[in-house]
Amino acid sequence: MYQRFAIVCATACAVLITAPMANAAVSAEEAALLKTTLTPFGAERAGNKEGTIPAWEGGYTKVPPNYKSGDARTELFPGEKPLFSITAKNMDQHLDKLSEGVQALFKKYPDTFRMDIYPTHRTQAMPDWVQDNTFKNATRAKLSADGLVVEGAYGGIPFPIPKSGAEAMWNHKLMWMSEVTSLNVSGYIGTSDGKIVHASRAHNIIRNPYYAKDGSLETFSGDNQQMRAWVDGPAHKAGEMFLVIDSNNKPRQAWQYLTGQRRVRKAPTICCDAPEEVNSGVDFWDEAFGFWGDLDRYEWKLVGKKEMYIPYNSNGFFAKENTVEKQVLPHHLNPDLVRWELHRVWVVDATLAPGKRHVVPKRRFYLDEDTWGAVMSVGWDAQGTLWRTEITQPLVVPEGPFIYATAQWSVYDFLAGNYLASCVTDWGDPNYTYHFKVIDRISPMEFTPGALAGQGIR
Repeated sequence: MYQRFAIVCATACAVLITAPMANAAVSAEEAALLKTTLTPFGAERAGNKEGTIPAWEGGYTKVPPNYKSGDARTELFPGEKPLFSITAKNMDQHLDKLSEGVQALFKKYPDTFRMDIYPTHRTQAMPDWVQDNTFKNATRAKLSADGLVVEGAYGGIPFPIPKSGAEAMWNHKLMWMSEVTSLNVSGYIGTSDGKIVHASRAHNIIRNPYYAKDGSLETFSGDNQQMRAWVDGPAHKAGEMFLVIDSNNKPRQAWQYLTGQRRVRKAPTICCDAPEEVNSGVDFWDEAFGFWGDLDRYEWKLVGKKEMYIPYNSNGFFAKENTVEKQVLPHHLNPDLVRWELHRVWVVDATLAPGKRHVVPKRRFYLDEDTWGAVMSVGWDAQGTLWRTEITQPLVVPEGPFIYATAQWSVYDFLAGNYLASCVTDWGDPNYTYHFKVIDRISPMEFTPGALAGQGIR
């Protein structure tokens, strides 16, 4: 059965929790909160009454001297020690702040899984122009087509004061992470018998036309993200390529370069609950990046807000000394390298929509209030058995400035007993020269099926 939990809602936002999904934007009076009691992205500016969550004061924008985007990351708060640790022995004292998936990890791996709880730092930052666009979106953005289409939004969080689960999930899909970024992704699988298997190595370039600084709502075509992926390892996967285009106003479009045929084909299966072949099918396509896909398979309910322990400020995890051998343990990530903090999250429940199918019919997402990133999720099977959980590692990118809330993600399958650690830093590979970097600009012509065909090498 689905675990019950206490919801901690902000008084100012309480009216929004119970409101049905609306097609209208918020009032000017509500939007004004984004300049007073709420952050520009709609989080509570104030800390909590216990003082364990601080007030937001603009985020982290300090770029180290001589640092260039793509260099290895370093710990943001060196010398900080954990306030305390949570283990299987004392987890019952913290259940109200632990997700169902985290609780299941404690129960399944009581001797090895651990959470080190550090002081909370609210490091999300954003440029002035993204703040300005978010403020405009608050009173002009709306959903149509049963929540599948966003209208009137550009260059910022579309629904900083959400009134429905679909609006909150669109905030995740359109979270601020610069116009063009590049990500090296190495995926490893921990098998049920304790082996670690290299699943994939790929290079992604992501273009976000929705966040083109010199664009506007009037000139925006609707394509919010274009992603190219080049797979170069292991050897049997080398040469595969993918192109995925997500939009505010139409379903996902995807193409795949098939090495055996040396041709590009439409790829409708890069979607939803199809096994994600880049990582050997351990996760599903819509489990990538916290949640990656269209919203049509589920009905979305905004349950409320609560305080939870989530991974945060994870730059130290991606440090150059933390090779795959240190990061990836047989059944979960190395607890010594994962930084957990107390933050407020929005809770969104996803229930299979009438007439739709998905192998995970019930899911729950936890969206970080400062970034809107889906930092954790859990999923139940058709019998109501807890089946899987996903946990991300948010990366602070001060040169953005922004937090890439899903820079690394791990998916745990409790029934099969295996897990995927995707986007770990493979510094031990001589061909691995960076993990994540911000790029100034790239031609949109790189994100076409023709470009995919022209660059096929096998």
